[in-house]
Amino acid sequence: MTEATDKPDLATQIADELPYLRRYARALTGNQQTGDHYAAATLEALLADQEVFNTKLSPKAALFRVFHQIWVSSGSPVEEADQTGSPEARAQWRLSGLTQNTREALLLHSIEGFRAEEIASIIGGTADEASALLSIARSEMSNSIRGRIMIIEDEAIIAMDIRAIVEDMGHDVTSMARTRDEAVKLARRDPPDMILADIQLADRSSGIDAVNHILKELGDRPIVFITAFPERLLTGARPEPAFLITKPYTEEQVQSAVSQAMFFSSTETLRSQA
Repeated sequence: MTEATDKPDLATQIADELPYLRRYARALTGNQQTGDHYAAATLEALLADQEVFNTKLSPKAALFRVFHQIWVSSGSPVEEADQTGSPEARAQWRLSGLTQNTREALLLHSIEGFRAEEIASIIGGTADEASALLSIARSEMSNSIRGRIMIIEDEAIIAMDIRAIVEDMGHDVTSMARTRDEAVKLARRDPPDMILADIQLADRSSGIDAVNHILKELGDRPIVFITAFPERLLTGARPEPAFLITKPYTEEQVQSAVSQAMFFSSTETLRSQA
């Protein structure tokens, strides 16, 4: 007689973690399309050979480990990157100056919540080495770029907390808005280099609508969204944010997302500290 088990099958385990793999891949590459391409390649690898899924790890760690193997095998396109070329090329040129695996470690820890030993199981090495990578990443990323940030958040306490975090990082806050209309007005008056926006605002207006209006008027600039329901923006079915913070957030999550978004920015007003 076969014993019943409550353990979900592999497809279910992967489906549960796929939105977070998309989030990680997008933040790592700085682009939704490229990130989703790597996520799709991860699924293809699992379909081709389920043995690559390490069942000794948690489902999320096992899935991210497969992703990292593909990421490493594809090679990071930094050797030929040109700082005077496209925004993507300039971002890759900046990447070439970072210590190997530092961004991966930082994102895995601060955005996805992995511990040092889990990071080591994903990217290789030991827990101590992963901890060292985290320290290096925080220094390299936070010191690379400074900018002027607009905060769109209807809860005053949260808005002030975010303001304190980004100002401690060395950024300037141009304004704080509670509604879509207020955000558009303030951005028009004092254009920011970057926007950090909640999804749901006061008077039931949308942070996404506010951001889209601002970008239409002012042009492209880095965006970090905050939401209590990240899975709603990680479907891959439509244009979605590359940088997403989940409520309740931690200070380190805000710092990491802001640094990553700034790092990939093509906004010419950002001043490099390198």
